[in-house]
Amino acid sequence: MTDNTESSYQKNTSAHRLILFSLLFIALTAAGLYAVYDQFAGRSISFDEQLIAPKTLLAVAALLLVYFCSDGLRLHFTLRALGHKLSLPVIFRLVFINLFFSNVTPMATGGGFAQIWYLHRHGVPVGRATAATTIRTVLAVLFIFSLTPVFLLTLDAFDEHTITGDIGFALAIFILLYLGFFIVLLFRTRWLIGPLSYLLKTLNRWHIINETRHQRWQFKARREMLRFSHSFSDYLRGRPLFVALSVLFTAIFLLSLFSFPALLIYNLGYDIDYLVSLGLLVVTTFIMYFSPTPGASGISEGVFGSFFSDLLSGNHLILVIVSWRLITIYLGMIIGLIVLQKELITHRKASR
Repeated sequence: MTDNTESSYQKNTSAHRLILFSLLFIALTAAGLYAVYDQFAGRSISFDEQLIAPKTLLAVAALLLVYFCSDGLRLHFTLRALGHKLSLPVIFRLVFINLFFSNVTPMATGGGFAQIWYLHRHGVPVGRATAATTIRTVLAVLFIFSLTPVFLLTLDAFDEHTITGDIGFALAIFILLYLGFFIVLLFRTRWLIGPLSYLLKTLNRWHIINETRHQRWQFKARREMLRFSHSFSDYLRGRPLFVALSVLFTAIFLLSLFSFPALLIYNLGYDIDYLVSLGLLVVTTFIMYFSPTPGASGISEGVFGSFFSDLLSGNHLILVIVSWRLITIYLGMIIGLIVLQKELITHRKASR
């Protein structure tokens, strides 16, 4: 098989997988919405014109602007702390590409690879790109994983939900394992070189990868992990202003993300307790982190419906879920798909 034929085969395979995951995302989303409709909404749904009132649209647009801008700026200042500076248009294109990939691949695995590929294309070394995207993720994880137990223990809204009681022990284990992995990844990266090397040797022994590829991957894996370790140290030693701003914009990003349901519910005429809505969505997001489905499709709708069913009437529950996902996920995915196509076209023209 020639290089061109192999490259064409890999591209076709990737495209087919992407289409498959996209269809799976749509199917699971529909299944999740139907489950909420059947179990929590009393098989009731109706459109409310208050959601498209000018004041509602203006408020949503303003919060959406904060949401997208803070998402881009948290990566921007993480890169600045690492000593790299990309133009803001490049950064914000990455925001939407990440939204697309992270929501059509299981457990958001594609989002990280897409970001690294994109950053590397724009001159950031792979190790640095890996460090930047991982640090950005870790900052968000620390916020969410720290707040989740607080809300579970303090909000009365969770007392009547068996789902939170059933996952109590698993919650503690997940938090410890997840945070433990990131602590090792960030502070003891060298500890991961041994297990990774053993994994590659096993793949070679089972003839999944040939000897040439095995040696090349061993070298690249060790090199990039050491680069990543050095990069994280550089982040901590980076300019304090950039480090502080990366943390600040992570907090703003999460706060804006968690505020959308409260905004929608308030504009539907409900007297909503903002702290309760915030806590419910923090725990919902925490559960979504462990969803094996693309973009937590199906699971996110089901958990949201379970948590918010006591705050909303049945005819508004599905409406708020769809609006919430449309604003925070679907819109960004559509823009990301368009941006990705333009990037690929530009890349093809440049490689000719």
